Formats: sequence, C-alpha cells, structure tokens
Amino acid sequence: MATKRVEQVTVISLRKLSLGAPESPPKESKTFTVEDAVETIGFGRFHIALFLIMGSTGIVEAMEIMLIAIVSPVIRCEWHLENWQVALVTTMVFFGYMVASILFGLLADRYGRWKILLISFLWGAYFSLLTSFSPSYAWFVFLRMMVGCGVSGHAQGIVIKTEFLPTKYRGYMLPLSQVFWLMGSLLIIGLGSVVIPTIGWRWLIRIASIPGIILILAFKFIPESARFNVSTGNTQAALATLQHIAKVNRSVMPEGRLVEPILEKRGRFADLLDAKYLRTTLQIWVIWLGISFAYYGIILASAELLERDLACGSRPASGTSEGSPSSCHCRMFTPSDYQIMIISTIGEIALNPLNILGINFLGRRLSLSVTLGGTALFLLLLNICTSRAGLIGFLFMLRALAAANFSTIYIYTAEVYPTAIRSLGMGTSGSLCRIGAMVAPFISQVLLDTSLLGALCLFASVCVVCAISAFTLPIETKGRALQVSGAGIS
Repeated sequence: MATKRVEQVTVISLRKLSLGAPESPPKESKTFTVEDAVETIGFGRFHIALFLIMGSTGIVEAMEIMLIAIVSPVIRCEWHLENWQVALVTTMVFFGYMVASILFGLLADRYGRWKILLISFLWGAYFSLLTSFSPSYAWFVFLRMMVGCGVSGHAQGIVIKTEFLPTKYRGYMLPLSQVFWLMGSLLIIGLGSVVIPTIGWRWLIRIASIPGIILILAFKFIPESARFNVSTGNTQAALATLQHIAKVNRSVMPEGRLVEPILEKRGRFADLLDAKYLRTTLQIWVIWLGISFAYYGIILASAELLERDLACGSRPASGTSEGSPSSCHCRMFTPSDYQIMIISTIGEIALNPLNILGINFLGRRLSLSVTLGGTALFLLLLNICTSRAGLIGFLFMLRALAAANFSTIYIYTAEVYPTAIRSLGMGTSGSLCRIGAMVAPFISQVLLDTSLLGALCLFASVCVVCAISAFTLPIETKGRALQVSGAGIS
C-alpha cells in the first residue's frame, strides 16, 4: 500500500511539472538583436543629440578642407608660388587623407568607432594649429598633409550615426547632415573675408581650429556603437548603451535578452572583395573616386575662375597682369569674390529637399545616377560664355548637385556593408575618393589655365561614367536593415 501511495504522488508531481513546462521556456528563450532594439526604441532626444554632435564633425571637416581654397591666393603671393605648387598643397592634404583613411577604417572595425573618431580629432586639431606657424612653403605642405590624415577619421561620425538610427530615419537624417558641411564652408569663407585682410591667414587657421577642439569635449555624450560592441562580444556594454538610449528617449526596450553573433574576424580586406560584395565594392570605388574628383574640381575651379577672372576670356589665361612679368598669379580675393563663393556654397543645400525625396522614393542608386548626370550637364554648360550672374548660377547648381552626390554615396556605403567591415568599407572608399581629390587640383589649377574646355569636359566625362556605375549597382539599400555579417565573415 505504501508503495502505491508513493507512485500516485510521483505521477501527480510529474503531471504538474508537465503542465507547467510549456509556459516557462518561451519567457526564458525570448531574445532580441541590436537591430530589434534600435527599431523598438525608435527616434528621440538621443538621436537629436547624436545628429547635432556627430553632424558637427562635418563643420570641422569642411573648414579644414575649404581652408586651402581660401588661403591659396595669399600663400601664392607670399611665397611666390607657381600653379603646380599651389595645386600640390591640396594634393598632399588628400594624400594624407588617402593613406590614413584605410588605417583608421581598419582600426575602427577592430577597436571601435568612437576611439578612432576621438584620435582623429585630436590629431587634426594639433597639426592644424602647427600649420599656422609654418616658416616656409615646404613646412606648410607637410603640416597640411598631417591635417589631412586626421580629417580622414571624421568618417567614423557617419558610421556611428548610421548604426544608431532606425531604418526609416536614415534616408532623412543622414542627407540633412549636409547642412553641417554647408555651415563649415560658409563659416570659413566668412572668416576668411574678415580675418585675412586684417590679421592674416595664420590667424585664420588658428581660429578655424577652435570648433574641432570644442567638439572633442562634446564626444563624451555619445557612446560607442552598440553594433560594434555586440560584434566583439561585449554584450553588456551594448545592452547598457541601448538601455541608456531608451531612457533618454523615454521609450522601452524589447523583452528578453540581447543575443547577437560574435564576429571573430573583423576589418578584413578579403571580405570587401568576397564574391557577395566584389562587384559592389569595385563600383563604389569608381563612384567615390569620380565624385571626389568632380566635387573638389568644381570648388577649386570656382576659386580659379574668380581669382584669375577667366570667364569668357576676360583676362589672359596666362594670368600675367600688365606691368607684372611674374608667372605666378598674384591676385587677392575681393569682397565681391567672397560674396560669390558664399552664394555658390549655399547651393550645396539648395537641392537637399529634392535629394532626400529622391533617396527615399527613387532609391539610393537611381537618385545618385540622376544627380551625377546633372553634374555632367552643368559642367558642360560652364563652357558657355555668359555674364558674371550666369557664371554664379552655374556654380550654384554645380555645388548643389556635387553635394547631393556626396551625400548619397556616403549613405549608400554606410548601409551596404555589414558591421564587421562597415568602417573598413568607408575607409577604403574614402581613400580611393582622395585619389580623385589629389588629381583634381592639377586639372582645376593647371590644365584649366591652358584649356578651360578640356578641363571641364574631363570632369563631365568622369561624372557620366560614375552615373552609369551608380545605376548598375547590384544592391539597393533603401528600406534595408543594416547587415550584421555577410558571406565570408564569421
């Protein structure tokens, strides 16, 4: 009898266990990824702060890059430089950018986006200040090259923004970052018009370094990318970051525990050229190179057209003025020249609303091919002999289209690659981009002096090739979630 009672209790207890078993596992096995968390938390106050702080990296980059176009006439006169020597300054800045861009991208995928961004800003601010004390042309070239190395790391700000933004907001918020580049460009032109005639170009460089130094202090408010942390196995840090964002946004986290595959191999060049991404990578490189070549060519050509007054051949192309046998073009910018530069620079934001609509409704590829085709058209129109107002109008549209090209390719590149190689993809693209920027000065500041038609047709031809390449890209990233890993990445 005792044995039977024990058996009955055992059976009852087993039934209770079997009834309770199906209810508990679902709660324990519920998981979510960083992508799920980002989408659930949604857009809020954290992302506004992210947009303002990381977007402001564009102000600093624009000031450092545009600075060369502003001081070129001054250093040309001060050190009696030839055309090729002025062009070499810009080329060496982009050479430094090209070399460091790959290195920073590689390190960012392995050690973190935030760390590399901070290092690049410290590096850039330090060498920018040193540039203002350059005793000679050779020192100026070397120190600006070192500044170019630092500026190359600023692309990590775009990566951080991309990895924190929900999918449906990326197509709107990332193009709006163009506003910061515009602000930086206008700021350096405005400062140049006031500072250079009064206290000189050296003080212009010192003042231009201040925004970068201030921004370094603001970086502490932005955490390391949660996608990067989780890819390295640091799930606790990623979870803490996501919880902080949810708290700031007054939102909620997904239920369950954070689970994401650890990517043992990150930042490998072989993965960029894996079968899944080979064609995309090669076409992206062509587009980056061409867009940069055209963009900086347009900026420098604008400065040269104004400085030498080459429009419609109103001045001799050789640049020698009456009573001056010197072969160097020593003509300082006038207030009207600065005004024209400001007007044409404002053009960079003119097409931003249309570009945002194109990116979100036509898609990244088609929108990019349209703006590249438009760039080629207006470059050819620049050959038409027109009034100064007509020239300003053409330059205005060219800056607008060139800026739209850059905005779209930045978004596409950040979206198309998985987390394991996203920074490296941006870094290598940025590096190839600077090859175009290195060649551009010799077309805009040397070939343009000999043949305006030849220089502009060359720029237009490159834009046509890039438009075809953009149209035939194999992957469309519109509405696509950011990929964690891809073929060949484990």
